[in-house]
Amino acid sequence: MKILLALAVSLCAVLPAWAEVARVTVTSRTDVEHGYEKIVGRLYFTVDPKVPQNTVIADIDKAPRNAAGLVEFSSDLYVLRPKQGGTGVALVDIVNRGRVTVLNSFNRSNLTGTEFGDGFLMRRGVTVVAIGWEFDVPARPDAVRIDTPAAIENGRPIVPTVTGQFIPDAATSSFTVTDLAGYQPSSEPAATLTVRSAILGAPQPVPAGTWTLAGNTVTSTGAPFEAGRIYELTYRASRAPVSGLGLAAVRDAVAWIRHDPQALISAAKVIAFGSSQSGRFLRTFLYQGFNTDLRQRPVFDGVMAHIAGAARLDVNRRGATPTTLGGSSATEFPFSTQAQRDPVSGESEGLLDHPRAKTPQPKIMFTNTGVEYWGGGRAAALVHTTVDGAKDLTLPDNVRAYFFAGTQHGPGAFPPPETLGQQRANPTDYWWSMRALLVAMDRWVRDGVAPPPSRVPRLDDGTLVASTAIAFPSIPGVQTPAILPAMPRIANRLIAGGAGGGTTLPYLVPQVDADGNERAGIRLPEVAVPLATYSGWNFRKPSAGSPERIIPLLGSYVPFARTQAEREAARDPRRSVAERYASREAYLSQIAQVNEALVKDGYLLAEDVETITARAARHWELVSVSSLQSVR
Repeated sequence: MKILLALAVSLCAVLPAWAEVARVTVTSRTDVEHGYEKIVGRLYFTVDPKVPQNTVIADIDKAPRNAAGLVEFSSDLYVLRPKQGGTGVALVDIVNRGRVTVLNSFNRSNLTGTEFGDGFLMRRGVTVVAIGWEFDVPARPDAVRIDTPAAIENGRPIVPTVTGQFIPDAATSSFTVTDLAGYQPSSEPAATLTVRSAILGAPQPVPAGTWTLAGNTVTSTGAPFEAGRIYELTYRASRAPVSGLGLAAVRDAVAWIRHDPQALISAAKVIAFGSSQSGRFLRTFLYQGFNTDLRQRPVFDGVMAHIAGAARLDVNRRGATPTTLGGSSATEFPFSTQAQRDPVSGESEGLLDHPRAKTPQPKIMFTNTGVEYWGGGRAAALVHTTVDGAKDLTLPDNVRAYFFAGTQHGPGAFPPPETLGQQRANPTDYWWSMRALLVAMDRWVRDGVAPPPSRVPRLDDGTLVASTAIAFPSIPGVQTPAILPAMPRIANRLIAGGAGGGTTLPYLVPQVDADGNERAGIRLPEVAVPLATYSGWNFRKPSAGSPERIIPLLGSYVPFARTQAEREAARDPRRSVAERYASREAYLSQIAQVNEALVKDGYLLAEDVETITARAARHWELVSVSSLQSVR
């Protein structure tokens, strides 16, 4: 402990006076596997609220200031770095609800059951960095989070109005609204509760006196809350954290890593990775101009915004709820990186094509699944189409977009489990392809080697269509997704008038083949050589309520019949396994051909082919031989 304290003191002493990272403390430093060490500590920031790059932060002018007129805050720091050597590349893991994500995903620690997985990132000499940015993550030992000051006005705390949504999956008398975990009700909360059945339905008030509020937990004193219905809780909170400081924390921490010779870690190139909520953070980070540091230098060389669709994040406003799911209320103009004229509002902007963000331009990969197209509110097609959804875009040279056909938001377990959906969860594992794309991004930023071409569904070849034009087959027991409604865009607070908030978004989705499998994108081996239909949507079970609605983030897995006789008995229009493949060897031969092509094109790594093939062999046994009925 004395050594750690001495290190913290020495770091405080040597940091230059101009640093936005004012000081650093280290709480633990441990040798781990693969010749790496893990460092856990805390970064302390000071920012000038008058600097133009900071004025975009909501309520920063109302944050308390120190004697020098600066705003102070602090974030958790997590580092995995090679003890010797390394490539000089840092991968900044934009944490998701306080969790480090790259070990589960790229290192496959969720499959191996070990903390550092198969060592994929370590074998490549990458330094991993995580910086706290979410104020509303509950404190816990492993959480990477930020502590921000609260806004004050006239010497008193600002009392914001906050709103959170919840949907019970079973009747219940009490529900904790996790969207509002960062807020406590004020002494006069003026709380309201509404309910609706349809996602676009008119909210109806739940009468006062039939429910109570304690913290962010609402309890019914009468009939239980109903399964599948959409409840919305609103109250006045006791304080207004300056949530947008999370954007500044990431910006300034990376500037410290890149340019401060006394920093704990250094990197010549920095890549950001964010998944889902964190991918939406990155799209917000870019749009609001945070990829330029306070000395006009680039922050990230490369950005991988994964499963974010065209959406951004509720992180930079009074009463923000960064940890909210944002399934139907996260997408605002602009959608694409290049500027387009919005026919609704008349505004012309792009994610990276406006004064705050135009330079410098990072290299960007957008990666999405069917969930981000079908989920409605994430509108992934608008990443690569015009604002009105009428034409395909030609993406800039520094941007790639990839669609993983036949996948859901996060791969389901294998064998496919039952869920609250009418079908089993989709197990297609796109992370093998993500590993290849990370390697490609590394080469792109370090050596200028262009990554594989974009692969997305397109309007001009009929692989991207209006949701109502989906050619999904009539499979017994499977609803068509054509009934799903289009979602509205939300207002953009940085554009006067909101840039068409409330206008219905184009609802464009990947077209499917006769089996119901998506035709375009990166078709991984088990999708290209199918034993099932895989989708990016899954309707709720009747027992979970509202069976006409889908479960956010969940896809479907509907296996083929084993034989023609089974198929005909079930009246299934899809060919059976036996009608498709003469034998196990014939099936695996086709898997090998797809693997070979994907490796050649850069969408898979040769080192992962053996594992992918072994999984395909297990799948064959599951569906064609032993356990078909238990999976259907």
